[in-house]
Amino acid sequence: MPEIVTPVPLLGFWALIGYLVGSISAGLLMARLFGLGDLRRIGSGNIGATNVLRTGNRVAAALTLALDAGKGAIAVFLARAFVAGDAVQLAGLAAFLGHCFPVWLGFRGGKGVATFLGTLLALAWPLGLAACATWAATAAVFRISSLSALVAAVLAPLWAALLGRADLALLCGVLAAVILMRHADNIRRILSGTEKRIGDKS
Repeated sequence: MPEIVTPVPLLGFWALIGYLVGSISAGLLMARLFGLGDLRRIGSGNIGATNVLRTGNRVAAALTLALDAGKGAIAVFLARAFVAGDAVQLAGLAAFLGHCFPVWLGFRGGKGVATFLGTLLALAWPLGLAACATWAATAAVFRISSLSALVAAVLAPLWAALLGRADLALLCGVLAAVILMRHADNIRRILSGTEKRIGDKS
């Protein structure tokens, strides 16, 4: 983890900024924009890009993916312009948590995968690319989005260490732990062989 050099009040400020950015629900906005209905009543009920894809609207799903990833990146880039690395990492973490637990939706948000990837890409693009490549390779083989996310998340701390970014390993571990927790139901369905595959509609 990075050296803590930012004053606590300023850390709290950037955590709040990151959380507010992350709590904007791109999935619900795209579903409304494209007339797809209430995303929480479609498919898995999740507000992320995978569930938007289950509506059959690939454009809406792609926009949701980009915007959800962008939330983590925006929080990181904003913080990096003004404060040190400790606050930058905290802002990225807070954006991720804002997506997963948005106050506006009763703390029932998405599972954080796109925001996780966007945050890593903004923090250290080689690490982000490694995580994205892990997701893509797993998806190509198994065609299960949740499994791809789990593999990418679990391997992220290892990638951080191998790529010389040990300062990001702890953050990657925290992000991975939350993703595992948010995917508890998916893990049970993967083990039982009933998890939906990429491209399946609701």
